[in-house]
Amino acid sequence: MQTYVEKIQQLTEIERRDFVKVAAASAAALAASSALAGCSNKVEPVEGPVETAEPQVDPEEGATWVSAACWHNCGGRCVNKVLVKDGVVLRQKTDDTHEDSYDYPQIRGCARGRSQRRQVFGADRLKYPMKRAHWEPLTGGDKSLRGRDEWERISWDEALDYVAAEIKNVIETYGNRAIYCPSGDQLYYTLAAAGGYMSSWCTSSVGNWAWANQAGYGMIGRGGNDRYDIFLSDYVVMIGCNPAWSAAGNPTWYYKNLKDAGVTFIAVDPFYNESYDVLDAQWIPVYPGSDVALLLGVAHTMIAEDAERGLIDWDFLNTYASGFDEGMMPEGADPKENFKDYVLGTYDDEPKTADWASERCGVSAEQIRELAYVMGKQNNVALLAAFAPGRFTNAEYFPFLFGTVGMMGGHMGKPGNQITETSNGTMANQRSMMFVGGDRGLPALENPITEKVNDVQVWEAILSGKYHFSGGSTYVAAPAEERDIDIHLIYHGGLNGWSQGQEVVGLQTKPNIAKGIEAHRKVDFVVANAFTLNTQAAYADIVLPVTTEWERPGRLLNNQVEALIFYQQVVEPLYEAQSDQWVAEQLASRLGLDPKAVFPLDMKQQYFNELAGTTVISADATGFEPLVTITQADIDEWGVEGTAQEGRIGLTELLGQGIYQVPRSKDDVYSSELGYAAFINDPAANPLKTPSGKFEIHCATFRTFLETRNHGEGIASAIPVWQPQPHGHEGTLSGDYPYQVFNPHYLRRSHSTFDQVGQLRNAFKHPVFINAQDAAGKGVKTGDTVLIFNDNGKTLRLASVTNRLTPGVIALPHGGWVDIDEETGIDRGGADNILCGSYTSKSGVTGWNATLADFEKYSGPALEPDVEWPQRIPIKEA
Repeated sequence: MQTYVEKIQQLTEIERRDFVKVAAASAAALAASSALAGCSNKVEPVEGPVETAEPQVDPEEGATWVSAACWHNCGGRCVNKVLVKDGVVLRQKTDDTHEDSYDYPQIRGCARGRSQRRQVFGADRLKYPMKRAHWEPLTGGDKSLRGRDEWERISWDEALDYVAAEIKNVIETYGNRAIYCPSGDQLYYTLAAAGGYMSSWCTSSVGNWAWANQAGYGMIGRGGNDRYDIFLSDYVVMIGCNPAWSAAGNPTWYYKNLKDAGVTFIAVDPFYNESYDVLDAQWIPVYPGSDVALLLGVAHTMIAEDAERGLIDWDFLNTYASGFDEGMMPEGADPKENFKDYVLGTYDDEPKTADWASERCGVSAEQIRELAYVMGKQNNVALLAAFAPGRFTNAEYFPFLFGTVGMMGGHMGKPGNQITETSNGTMANQRSMMFVGGDRGLPALENPITEKVNDVQVWEAILSGKYHFSGGSTYVAAPAEERDIDIHLIYHGGLNGWSQGQEVVGLQTKPNIAKGIEAHRKVDFVVANAFTLNTQAAYADIVLPVTTEWERPGRLLNNQVEALIFYQQVVEPLYEAQSDQWVAEQLASRLGLDPKAVFPLDMKQQYFNELAGTTVISADATGFEPLVTITQADIDEWGVEGTAQEGRIGLTELLGQGIYQVPRSKDDVYSSELGYAAFINDPAANPLKTPSGKFEIHCATFRTFLETRNHGEGIASAIPVWQPQPHGHEGTLSGDYPYQVFNPHYLRRSHSTFDQVGQLRNAFKHPVFINAQDAAGKGVKTGDTVLIFNDNGKTLRLASVTNRLTPGVIALPHGGWVDIDEETGIDRGGADNILCGSYTSKSGVTGWNATLADFEKYSGPALEPDVEWPQRIPIKEA
């Protein structure tokens, strides 16, 4: 069988020969015609007939467009198609299935998606299993060389035998709790069947929004209105949003349509980013993590000036919320714990005035009051917040206060008004989904070991042998206690679908990479599934090369509200790469398990089950119906088990398109959807899932949750309150680190995925953004190499000096791949998690944006643009 490279070489050679024939004939003809015309006396007349050029061969003749995965973890999941001929990808495009319009938008990919083939076919693809040159079975050899050792090629049988032997040894010697598997999908099934494994929980991208969604307050993630409704808003207030970078497909275009229609945008953010620039937004520059103080100042202004200006919707609060004032308290609650009296300082003698808030958030008191007037009930307001403000320690109450201030103005359940967490700030993702994806059909995963370690403390736990247990999931707290832990094996399994790579869960993306490296160099054995030498793989003993989504049967992507994207296999597995499920099955067999019992379905059957089980909203919006028409001939052609069914689109047509969209118009039956409509229309018949059946501004459930979890310093309160922030602005006023560092998502990568792709490195630099005033004080100019440092580590970036950033704040875009200089200990890769520490607050939130540091102009060699850096190719071919 030809390899992919051999196919490319063959196709290229055919095209080269065709070109040479055509070029030679053309040159002969040109020479003859030139001589006859007397244009040159250097060309002899051609004797005999001039050879006629053979018909030019179209290199794309016979090629087929295939729907390909755009699988990385952003807010888009857009259409991606590739032109394939004889198993070779010739070129790539995005959605062109129809004309583009606001009613029927193309789901167009961004620079990242269009660079997907540079990932799949990059020179840095891992070709075969490898082991560290100085690794020794069972002992680990010289473990200090992890991350800087040479690599040796080994066979799949050798690699799998080694990995299985290490797993067996750890289980027999220390028990299954000695295995830590932070990521795995299919691998989880094998390890669970072998007796279990330790894993970890975290708030990941959502941060403190996790508690608003789950802890009894009543707010949920997608509680917004349809995208047509937002045209009825007077104002869109965006807190911490930047879809132009984090979800760079359609979202910013949706917002621009609103701006063009006359809607006013207000941006609450430390950084006046590209999204706000496009929308001509009014900027409220706030310190990272201080949004609670800002919103308390807004709430105080609304209360204090309500009599004069009529800002508060008292009917809304009385009908739909509990705990706002003394007369709205839940049964059995202390009346003095109401929110209004807290804001006014009735019992603590500290009114949360605009001036009080200004000292803590950096926003002028005048701007705070102006925002309060905007939030008044007389305006139609869409109040939108992304995840970023919730990724902060001691900011547990931000989502609650966000909702409370919105409800004070009655901005819910009526046209032009909504209070919505918007993920990446993606407006089209606010309303409820129009599709329900089918289930793969695998049995439910049952890990015999139910306890989990918090991501923030996992590296410290491995090093110290102790950890703070507070339950087995992000959302459910158990009585906290200190427990022993003894990890001897770390397995970084692959991740299926959109998050395949090193998103959120690995060494690269957990806080405190330096501690993580130390932990990896302590344990007995580290193994990683990977398709490039990412950070997890670089610090492993054995690396198993796995396929990308372009080399697997297919899956569906259901992040778009109005569209469902289906992708297929593009090429055969490259080199010696195998799927994660194949690896898990092989290990199961070597561990004495029946692979068919662990994985009763192959990947093609799983994909078929997803397709067959997918449903779409009905034309009258009253329910859901099957999306895909499947015939017995389809089932026979696929070679799978299934039942014929009637749906809205045929299987072959659907896969040819790669996408199905619900037809839309501004007057359709879907456009009237309002967040929480059933509850707002009839709260008695449709109560929320809270003790009071209402939105709980006073939420005893959440206070109990914090008291039970008790992960760090902080206040356990039933109402949203301001907490001291040692890792926020007040922390910069004392100590050694006078700057706040936060980590915005960046256009050239999705989390850390794509950071090694040369095309994107060439298109987008790798900067750290520094306020012009702060930079001038240190003699730093744009393009200078700067060292950013704190007690956790040191990292380098090229400075981008700007006035678009709040003074005292550094914006270090997330996702640079760590590249430690072992002599100096400095990270050349600009990894943000080098600076993030192993600390949290009461809830256990992962506070990536809660970091303090200092910076200086680097005195060592200047960084070259990283597009000029060599790729991570572990074994150079001779």
